Amino acid sequence: MTRLSFRSLYLQVLIAVILGIAAGYTFPELGQAAKPLGDGFVRLIKMLIGPIIFCTVVSGLAGAGNLRRAGRVGVKALVYFELLTTASLIIGISVAHLFQPGAAFKVDPSTLDAGSVSAYASEAKAHGIVDFLLNIIPVNPVDAFARGDILQILFFSVLFGAALSQIGEKARAISTLIEQVSGVLFKMIGYLMRLAPIGTFGAMAFTVGKYGTASLADLAKLMACFYLTCAIFVFVVLGAVCRTMGIRITRLLFYIREELAIVLGTSSSESALPRLMERLEELGCSKSIVGLVVPAGYSFNLDGTSIYLTLAALFIAQATGVHLSWTQELTILGVLLLSSKGAAGVTGSGFITLAATLAAVPGIPVAGLVLILGVDRFMSEARAITNIIGNAVATLYISHWEREWDSGKALKIR
Repeated sequence: MTRLSFRSLYLQVLIAVILGIAAGYTFPELGQAAKPLGDGFVRLIKMLIGPIIFCTVVSGLAGAGNLRRAGRVGVKALVYFELLTTASLIIGISVAHLFQPGAAFKVDPSTLDAGSVSAYASEAKAHGIVDFLLNIIPVNPVDAFARGDILQILFFSVLFGAALSQIGEKARAISTLIEQVSGVLFKMIGYLMRLAPIGTFGAMAFTVGKYGTASLADLAKLMACFYLTCAIFVFVVLGAVCRTMGIRITRLLFYIREELAIVLGTSSSESALPRLMERLEELGCSKSIVGLVVPAGYSFNLDGTSIYLTLAALFIAQATGVHLSWTQELTILGVLLLSSKGAAGVTGSGFITLAATLAAVPGIPVAGLVLILGVDRFMSEARAITNIIGNAVATLYISHWEREWDSGKALKIR
């Protein structure tokens, strides 16, 4: 096992997390003032996500004969995503039934302040499945890159790479240039990662300084259930997937520990996306599969978010005294299978999706969202970490499924 030193980014980020929590708790106003540090770091990383996805996907598709394979990889990835999403939703419902985190609240729905969540409820009506499918197509590629819309960038990149692969030798110079630009972008990511401890400190100090820890005690059972469910999903479900490839989930987590620490500090899985792509290539996954599966997974394979949504929906039902039939719970499951994709890439998508789900099940008050507003921010870290682990395992599995995985490079996680 690698010995940690103060030069280790992992250790630096963990220290920054601890210092950020201490600063936010001790000096709340100072903690809130540190918000630009976290926001600035995440924006620096997001600045490069679009170009990196473009270069990685295009480079992977540039070779002749890759077009049909790309379609096959896409179909396999979507099948895998849907199966794992279903598993995460079922586990979330099961844990909610077993521990009944909202049963002790007994809140009168008429006393809830719907005003504070009205924005989420109105947004939910505007982001259905049809809107999501249309939103995949960018108005123009510049707009997609400017807004950092991962799904639109991926769509344009696949079309560009497919066209480049059909042109063949005449486009060799363009393919070479894109590969060289990709190398420069990953070098830039290496520079920006040195700022991760500063960004992590700012993000954690702001969270604790802004939201405090008083609300945690009241909703501790919900948070404990959520963290437990995420752990079960990672170590049991994803662990089983890893075993089919002959690797250990614990070794994989240790291998991507720096990326997980960054996600923990920033509460954003996107902040580690470029580094995750690089690490998966180091583990023997082909560049084209990494370029297709990882960005797609950020919209379609949100396991942590799915767990959160099921637990939150049933928590609100239990807290407001709403007794759900099996038909209603199956309705929640079906709606979430679709709506969890429908709000991808939208700010506040978790609450928007949850609002849409509650609206689809008669009896559960949408105003019940106000019950979890106070602790939502403290659960975002686990959501993001579970999401990124799920996408790492998905990429390894699709590479294994496609027989495009150099398993010799993965000895470090066996």
